[in-house]
Amino acid sequence: MDFRIEYYSEAVEEEILALPDTLAARYIVLTRQMTAVGANLGQPHTDSFGDGLFELRLKGADGIARVFFCTLIGAAS
Repeated sequence: MDFRIEYYSEAVEEEILALPDTLAARYIVLTRQMTAVGANLGQPHTDSFGDGLFELRLKGADGIARVFFCTLIGAAS
């Protein structure tokens, strides 16, 4: 099953992709994995905050970053 990522707004997408290179690269790797297998990559990559809010944990030579996301189950294509 393929999954897709949709951004809340274009500004949010631009902000994420404007991360320092090593963090943006890690984001791309993890989100490619998410589109293939789903959002639950497990720790240390993802964690739940409860009430449907999750975080994607990025770590690279430039430091760390957190990207928050939610999932929508059963949405039409």
